[in-house]
Amino acid sequence: MASTNSWTHEIESSVAAPRLFRAGVMDWHTLAPKLAPHIVASAHPVNGEGGIGSVRQFNFTSVDHAAMPFSVMKERLEFLDEEKCECKSTLIEGGGIGSAIETATSRIKVEPAANGGSVVKVDSTYKLLPGVEVNDEITKAKESVTAIFKAAEAYLIANPDAYN
Repeated sequence: MASTNSWTHEIESSVAAPRLFRAGVMDWHTLAPKLAPHIVASAHPVNGEGGIGSVRQFNFTSVDHAAMPFSVMKERLEFLDEEKCECKSTLIEGGGIGSAIETATSRIKVEPAANGGSVVKVDSTYKLLPGVEVNDEITKAKESVTAIFKAAEAYLIANPDAYN
């Protein structure tokens, strides 16, 4: 019997929540190949215009399997509240679906912080296939999420007029 598991992670940023949400979540398919070309070879919308039900695909390089142990990932946007900088997506293809994971969802919320920056809160829930055990994948997932938002943060700091 497969079990449902989850993990949470928080990342502090000096960038305001709306900018970080737009760059690190809503437009990450555009920025990722530019900011992390050693990990993300390409990314593009597959279906939709970025609203609920939209699907986007990320194609990963074969260079750094430590950072991304699979070559493709497709995710569908299930929930979006741009004003509250919050969304939920479901992994629908790649990313271990069918080989290790039965289902996986992630909820991301970028909240304003008292210092004018923000706190990214990630809550990921997944159901493993029977017989599959999680070893260091959660640590790697948290490191990947942190890398995404730190890359977006660095880009926004270097480009203060972007995503305003």
